[in-house]
Amino acid sequence: MLKAAIVMGSDSDLGVLSAAAGVLEHFSIPFEVKVLSAHRTPEAALAYAASAEKRGFGVLIAGAGGAAHLPGVLAAVTLLPVIGVPKTIDNDLSATDVTFGFDSALNVATEAVDRVHTTAQSHHRVMIVETMGRYAGWIALRAGIAGGGDIILLPEIPYRAQDIIGAVLERKRRGKKFSIIVVAEGAKPEKGEMTVTKVVKGSPDPLRLGGVSYKIAEILEGKVGLESRVVVLGHVQRGGEPTAFDRWLATGFGVKAGELLAEKKFGRMVSFKDFGFTSVSIAAAVGKLRRVSPGSQEVRTALAVGTCFGNSRVAGRSGVEKKYAH
Repeated sequence: MLKAAIVMGSDSDLGVLSAAAGVLEHFSIPFEVKVLSAHRTPEAALAYAASAEKRGFGVLIAGAGGAAHLPGVLAAVTLLPVIGVPKTIDNDLSATDVTFGFDSALNVATEAVDRVHTTAQSHHRVMIVETMGRYAGWIALRAGIAGGGDIILLPEIPYRAQDIIGAVLERKRRGKKFSIIVVAEGAKPEKGEMTVTKVVKGSPDPLRLGGVSYKIAEILEGKVGLESRVVVLGHVQRGGEPTAFDRWLATGFGVKAGELLAEKKFGRMVSFKDFGFTSVSIAAAVGKLRRVSPGSQEVRTALAVGTCFGNSRVAGRSGVEKKYAH
């Protein structure tokens, strides 16, 4: 009889867990649940897969928590069939319209941007809110738009110091004696690199980012006549109660994963496309990052309401859409 192991990135992935478990129970498929810590390595994944295989498990349902490549890792290191579930707050998988966890993190970031408005406006300050987003700036982009950020800095649009300064000064000229800057941790200057705090050897993703917001504060120091304050959200974005949308989405993913298992369709990742649940090959799912396009409708929407992206060419006047397209 086929036995399934459900491998999750954290024990908070209850939507997928409960939905997948319900489907497996419906089809009388035995299963167990395994949580691999946030510091897991390919070796740890391999060890668990080998253990599961020895104990008679025939398939892994793998959800990624914080590292969206976990299904791909498991598929690469074991002969056991794999079904993947897309969980990452970065929302950076190209094979699905949205990953679960993103909406919850976005709500935390948006609330933070909302809250700093009070201090920024009353104390005439530049408030810089740093969000997660290593290679894809979806959290910063949407939190900045939803929370009314004046300047949004993304990994996909390298910033220019003079353009950031100019945007703050222009707001002052129009009587706005404060500014809100929302910056993704992976934002970098033109001809520059991301801000790396340390390198962890042996980690699947050794670079630890953080601190770009302090660099932005240094750029503004003494240039705009306003004090700057920094708020780094960090792992606050990863915790707390999931939103209703994420609970709904995770449930749908779990049911779809269970259906794929019942139909013995392995090597697939569940996906949410065109407001429906489907699946794609795991190789296609993890092969390409979903990043913000500088010429996208969302960026144009932000520009239309006066948002600056730290690069005056982003409106397309000098081919920046083509230059920074991914």
